[in-house]
Amino acid sequence: MPTSAWLPTAPCSPQVCVASARSLADVPRAVLRLGALLVTLLVGVALLPVFGVVPASRRDPLIRGWSRAVVRASGVRVRITGAAAPTGGLLLVANHISWLDIPLLAAVRPARMLAKAEIRQWPVAGGLTARSGAFFIERDRLRALPQTVARIAEALHSGAAVVAFPEGSTWCGRAQGPFRRAVFQAALDAGVPVQPVRLHYRFDDGPASTAPAFVGEDSLLSSLWRVVTARRLVAEVEVRSQIPAGAHADRRTLARAAQSVPTGGELAWAHAALATEQMRVPRGLEVSQRG
Repeated sequence: MPTSAWLPTAPCSPQVCVASARSLADVPRAVLRLGALLVTLLVGVALLPVFGVVPASRRDPLIRGWSRAVVRASGVRVRITGAAAPTGGLLLVANHISWLDIPLLAAVRPARMLAKAEIRQWPVAGGLTARSGAFFIERDRLRALPQTVARIAEALHSGAAVVAFPEGSTWCGRAQGPFRRAVFQAALDAGVPVQPVRLHYRFDDGPASTAPAFVGEDSLLSSLWRVVTARRLVAEVEVRSQIPAGAHADRRTLARAAQSVPTGGELAWAHAALATEQMRVPRGLEVSQRG
């Protein structure tokens, strides 16, 4: 159970929500993907000093390309739709499903990240995140929240882009939590636009996949293994209409606008319906139906 207003939890869990894929790459292929991912991360570590000295006009394309390479090394194809994110101070917000979300958003717009403090401890990636200028927050320390919001507002006002996942927790991808309002106050204080992004994982053009989900008591290694052993995974990144600065007077309405229901008749699954389906359908059926 959450211990503060800033410590939300999702009802998603690996046992209920995450389907084990039956259509698996062989183990040698998975090992090759893990090796490619490690090499790509180490290249990022080596390039960090370069990123710090080259102008943004040259740095941002490099970061975008490297971020795409991280996802591709994991065996996941990337599809980005919508207009390019603008330059200048910008709050980039998205739903949160997986550790893959971080490089996916960097492929849209390189930015400083608002991250939970635990990410510091991740092998390689934790150091990369820290050295990229991330804002770390201890989610069970509500007293530190105003100071964090003020620091984000200062960065936004100076022209930086900041990435946040306002749900405050990962969800399985077929259900979604409400956007918490605090981080939107930083955009209001800095007078910068908000760029909503919607993330979605699927197998080719078929139904949604929960294989990349990193939820509940799931470990990073088990989530990583599901990704590198799955075939035909696609990460879809929908860059939605920007919300201009001053379009909303308070953070409540701004958060709601950033999380408005997608158009085209695609409605989010209720979590209860998802849980019922996963109990009735054998694990991995989602993938086996695709051959």
